[in-house]
Amino acid sequence: MNGLFMDIYYLKKLALLGAHNKPLEISSVEFASHMDTSQQTAARKLKNLEDEMLITRQILHGGQLVSITKNGITALQKEFNDYRAIFSGNGHKTFLSGKVITGLGEGQYYISLEGYRSQFIEKLGFTPYPGTLNIKLDPRSIEMRKGISADIKISGFTTENRTFGSGSCFNVMIEDVKGAVIVPERTHYPEDIIEIIAPMNLREHLEITDGSTVEVEVMK
Repeated sequence: MNGLFMDIYYLKKLALLGAHNKPLEISSVEFASHMDTSQQTAARKLKNLEDEMLITRQILHGGQLVSITKNGITALQKEFNDYRAIFSGNGHKTFLSGKVITGLGEGQYYISLEGYRSQFIEKLGFTPYPGTLNIKLDPRSIEMRKGISADIKISGFTTENRTFGSGSCFNVMIEDVKGAVIVPERTHYPEDIIEIIAPMNLREHLEITDGSTVEVEVMK
């Protein structure tokens, strides 16, 4: 077993003990007994998880309060998604599904900005249609989305008038079209909405309207 796998193993045990819901009061000795390992190993693993920002710890007299961070939850969700893919019969494929909705109309403006457009062409391999397809995810897909890393980084830039923020993307297939989900770097971006860009008007190409159910395959 490599170190990352073992860290996830210890993180999972903390979640099973409730540290993902509220701070868990536990000593290294107690944690070691749960993990069937030595106190030294348990203490080292807790330190590793803290260094990786997967947990936070507040040291108490004779113990500590352990809480799993948002990064920790994301790591566990990714692990869950991997196992679900293995046992679902879809191999390593991940699908997100939901219903088409009307967006705020900002997509056309932002995608047309040269500072973003040139990066999409370079990093995604296509010239995006000026607009996004907005999908409201179903509950299962909302949870799956939390474990998907948007690894394609889009840098922010500044013009004479204003500054535009950074973001990220991950590649998807929607039927026969390669596209990408764009994730603006905003603190309160809704978890149940994804915005897809593609080389064409997806509504016209796929003959879909508001309320249509669509399925998107996440490309790894």
